[in-house]
Amino acid sequence: MKKQGGAGRGADKQGKRKNAARRADARPGGGKARQPGGQPGGKARAKAGKPAARDAARDARGPRPHAAAQGAAARGARVCPVSDRCGGCTAVEVPYADQLAAKDARMAELFAGVAPAGALRPIIGMADPTHYRNKVISPYAPARGRGARQAARAARSDKSAHGPAILTGMYERGTHRLIPTASCLIENEQAKAVTLAVRDIMERHGMEPYDEDAGTGLVRHAVVRVGHQSGEVLVTIVTNGDELPASKAFCRELVRRCPFVTTVVQNVNTRQTNVILGDEERVLYGPGFILDTLCGLSFRISSQSFYQVSAGQTEVLYDEAIRLAGLDGTQHVIDAYCGTGTIGLVAAARGAAGVTGVDVVESAIRDARANAAHNGIGNAQFMAADAAVFMRALAARRADEADPAPLVVMMDPPRSGASPEFLDALAALAPERVVYISCDPATQARDIRHLARAGYEVSVVQPVDMFPHTDHIESIALLARSEGARP
Repeated sequence: MKKQGGAGRGADKQGKRKNAARRADARPGGGKARQPGGQPGGKARAKAGKPAARDAARDARGPRPHAAAQGAAARGARVCPVSDRCGGCTAVEVPYADQLAAKDARMAELFAGVAPAGALRPIIGMADPTHYRNKVISPYAPARGRGARQAARAARSDKSAHGPAILTGMYERGTHRLIPTASCLIENEQAKAVTLAVRDIMERHGMEPYDEDAGTGLVRHAVVRVGHQSGEVLVTIVTNGDELPASKAFCRELVRRCPFVTTVVQNVNTRQTNVILGDEERVLYGPGFILDTLCGLSFRISSQSFYQVSAGQTEVLYDEAIRLAGLDGTQHVIDAYCGTGTIGLVAAARGAAGVTGVDVVESAIRDARANAAHNGIGNAQFMAADAAVFMRALAARRADEADPAPLVVMMDPPRSGASPEFLDALAALAPERVVYISCDPATQARDIRHLARAGYEVSVVQPVDMFPHTDHIESIALLARSEGARP
């Protein structure tokens, strides 16, 4: 779902991870930056569009709640009023059971000839596949044209506002046009409420949205992060300038409208770029960060921090990965592509004798060390290094040891998968087990074929539906070194 890369790809994640927290919502289904409602991997731009005026009332109503959605789909009615245009939920009109069946079929196709009979398990679905995205990024743009202005005004929650009409919402599929919506089936409801409140405050007080063509206007985006367990809410207002006029009044009004907001940060980004966040920040209200609990551990989350978008299902994913690792207190775990250390710290707390996390991104390693200290975990260390180089050096050291500790490698590469150099270094290290977490089963299957030639056998492939209503699949594979295999 994230992280570093092996030799030959400082790029395996330096290109993708160095600015991962700054880009539009990384990974609706792993790896590629996207904007909420935008196409996976699409550029996060905020160009105002012109939805037809006749669609304004329909769009503003938003989607039906999920309880009624399945019935609506069965009747042939539309579950979401903008699903024919929005690029966010490509399968939202398909009943959820059918979505899962299609993903199972896709996994069977990808792993035919890769995993033995019985190794591929049915996908683990989400108990409630609605409002699961605990990070929402909403662009703001001026409404151009009569139809766009009518749509924007129809979507207003504050009907008394008389300022210029402002668009915020989803990107239309295949375009950079914004579709204003009052709700979304996959976005956290409190986060959505915040983005709409920011728009209404802007309109009431005459705050101009950013116009990317002219490079003018003030407010570019609101980035809202909600603690899955804690319920704490961080709001980051991205501005095209250092000053946010009447910032105290702005925060007071936002907290009055959304009393669940715990902290507000201003981020300054004056560059003409599709990167969401800039480098300069100031805290406007509250501590400037939130805390949340994942798999029993506490994590501090700032505007720039990497944190899972679908935190509830991430716990399902990590629980299954740790169970498959079979840790009994004797194994040392290598957490390759460790990022901010989430899976490695869970392993350290759940049966690993020790954990070494490796990633090329130094800022991620700093966060991982801080997370370890924050949780009082002393049996985990984190290193800024290339994982392939690290594993080859470790293999050489272990060759001189009389009785080296058993090893488990947990790897969670970007969508592009692992490099041949990384896989060769892994084979040279010769861990007893490999737990491979992937956000792209196609590249995972490719890499497993490589490891099979080095003497590894697949015993389990467990897909997990992290992002319902999209075509993305997360997958865990357990590989074990076969008897007689030589590093």
